[in-house]
Amino acid sequence: MTQHARTLTELLSAAGAKRILEAPLTEDLGLAEGLPFPFLALVGQSEMKLALVLSLINPNVDGVLLIGNRGTGKSTAVRGLIDLLPEVNRSLCPYGCLPEDIETGGIDEVCPDCARKYGEGESLTYRDSVQLIELPLNAGLEDVIGGLDSRNGAHRRHRLNRGILARADRNLLYIDEVNLLNDEIVDAILDAAAQGAYTVRRGTLAATYRSRFVLIGSMNPEEGRLRPQILDRFGLRVLVSGLKGKRQRLEAYRRTIAYRANPLQVVREYANVTALMREELQAAREAMPNVGLTKATERYGLDLIKQMGIDSLRAEITLFEAARARAVADGRQKASTKDIRAVAPIAIRLRRSEFMEDFFKAQSKEQRRLQRVLKESGSAKKKRAQP
Repeated sequence: MTQHARTLTELLSAAGAKRILEAPLTEDLGLAEGLPFPFLALVGQSEMKLALVLSLINPNVDGVLLIGNRGTGKSTAVRGLIDLLPEVNRSLCPYGCLPEDIETGGIDEVCPDCARKYGEGESLTYRDSVQLIELPLNAGLEDVIGGLDSRNGAHRRHRLNRGILARADRNLLYIDEVNLLNDEIVDAILDAAAQGAYTVRRGTLAATYRSRFVLIGSMNPEEGRLRPQILDRFGLRVLVSGLKGKRQRLEAYRRTIAYRANPLQVVREYANVTALMREELQAAREAMPNVGLTKATERYGLDLIKQMGIDSLRAEITLFEAARARAVADGRQKASTKDIRAVAPIAIRLRRSEFMEDFFKAQSKEQRRLQRVLKESGSAKKKRAQP
């Protein structure tokens, strides 16, 4: 972490308390470029902002699901991440070869050209910012996974186009109204998320694409349920409610009106703190491999999950990885029990299933009956065997 900067959690709190209208508005230049509402200009919603920041620091938290009513700032918050996104290493190779492929599987795991470059000390990657890739609700299956590009059909030359899932590799994949996706799109996302890659086959053509992304979704539960399979793919689950205090609601109104009148001015108001936070996010992300858990933290987290009666091992993964991310956001190299307490509500929420609890209770009754029948039949067999 840089010495001059405050921690990420302090930056979030300080930016949220700022009054947007204290500076005079400058002339609107009429720019047509899209300027997202600054993430740090969001009023309140500390749990939502924490979850999104943790997902940027540590992709191993396995994504974020925002659940709430319309007009509570869910999509605004996600799109506001654009100016905070850190940098990652991307492959220079059309086959997607990376140095970690060699480090984990040996030189045969990359193409011959990359093997030569690696041996000669040439870089296989370049630095690039993480991107926010949005999956439109009306996207078709070929838009999502890719399909044939027949624009050269007159020359009988066809090729496969990458889909949204391939473009989301090492990026954020955002799905608004995720609960309204059709089943075939959901299945494609689940397969790609589980494997980190997927294969497209069209006739004699086939291509395998990497698809390692941080999945972010938002939904309004009154518009439809979310399939359990895709809910399981979101590590952090945030319940987003409306602002309660009058002061917060008034300040949110002021910032919204200021942004509508002159978005460029509002973006400029937060430019310095946004740049500082992006720098701190990058440093935190790079420091993640050196952050651990104390023994007390591990015991506390495991006891908490046991007391909640959660079966899925993904609960431990998300809870501990979120705690590590919060620790590094505070400039610490060890996550403590206070980190567990801070992230537990968003890491453990919505993991119990009443259906599965009722199912196992019913099976438990059947199992006890089966054991009783087996015991009785065994006793009867012994009696018949006696002379």
